[in-house]
Amino acid sequence: MPRKVNIHEAKTRFSQLLSRVKEGEEIIIAKAGKPIARLVPVKEHPAKRVPGSTRGKITIAPDFDAPLSESVLELFEK
Repeated sequence: MPRKVNIHEAKTRFSQLLSRVKEGEEIIIAKAGKPIARLVPVKEHPAKRVPGSTRGKITIAPDFDAPLSESVLELFEK
């Protein structure tokens, strides 16, 4: 479970919190007990993307770009 700290503590102990994040810990920064930000370690090497890895998992309907019906358009105008 991530550690939760308030803004004042985060400002006061920022360097120490960054050291903990560097070691892999996640820190949640909260204001009045409500989470507003998350400090997480940066991944040095993002996962390599493999072209075509979702082939067969995603389908696009033949009419995906057809005009929307009037009833649907009305929903956007509300």
